[in-house]
Amino acid sequence: MIILLFSIQLITSSTAFCEEVVVAVHKGTSVISPISRYTLSAIFGMRSTTWTDGTAIKVFVLPDDSHLHSLFCKQILHIFPHQLRTAWDRLVYSGTGQAPIVLGSEQEMQARIASTPGAIGYLPKETFDENITILPVE
Repeated sequence: MIILLFSIQLITSSTAFCEEVVVAVHKGTSVISPISRYTLSAIFGMRSTTWTDGTAIKVFVLPDDSHLHSLFCKQILHIFPHQLRTAWDRLVYSGTGQAPIVLGSEQEMQARIASTPGAIGYLPKETFDENITILPVE
């Protein structure tokens, strides 16, 4: 019984790590594709605030304790979530910038990216919408 339970736990935990997260932007966003990891870090670090055409970048993220947020930070940005939070806090508390907009769910993320020009966020790879473009990262 214990071995069976352990096997089931291993199977379920290994499928969680197979989930792939992708960067998603509003369909009308003019962005150089693929985007470099350096540029993406500047955007999600709130250091880059406009797209190349001058449109304001609206950054959407999930809460710090979200599984998808953790996957995004580790798989795409190659940092830990607390490092990103530290960068945002530094900007806010020093008065030199602001934190991204935190949304409550993946469904809200999908809806806000689809309806907000200049929006960027992240979603599970299998999530798509005709108003969202998946942005490849190099």
